[in-house]
Amino acid sequence: MKSKPAVGSFAPDFTAAVVEAGKDAPSTVTLSALRDKPVVLYFYPKDDTPGCTKQACDLRDGWAKIKKRAHLFGVSVDPIKAHGKFIKKFDLPFPLISDEDKKIVEAYGVWVEKMLYGKKYMGTERSTFVIGTDGKIKAVLEKVKPEEHLEKVLQELA
Repeated sequence: MKSKPAVGSFAPDFTAAVVEAGKDAPSTVTLSALRDKPVVLYFYPKDDTPGCTKQACDLRDGWAKIKKRAHLFGVSVDPIKAHGKFIKKFDLPFPLISDEDKKIVEAYGVWVEKMLYGKKYMGTERSTFVIGTDGKIKAVLEKVKPEEHLEKVLQELA
């Protein structure tokens, strides 16, 4: 298991499949190509589950404030098809990155051992990285509660 990159270090670069509202086919995004404004990468466990839906809908509701200040991407290991349904169902205005091969979650140290009902399994830890225009990590929000996430992201972008 890899540890999370620290504040001040360069964010691990990647190119990945991304799904966006209103687009029929997925496209790709390369992190290092986004230098015009900060990037918020929020990692979440699973599309269309209660906590992840709350988190995504709060970000949707705060989208007008976020989009002026930063690029925002949700990242999970769900397939592109699941992302498309999640975006449609909840009218999400920001893109979702599909990390089925788990390269991004591993690079960011958020693919971790979890426990549910006494059973251990591997899954995505809810974490958010704010990356500056210089490609360096400005903030890491760990184990943030879905209902507090939007406010914390906006504080980091202020």
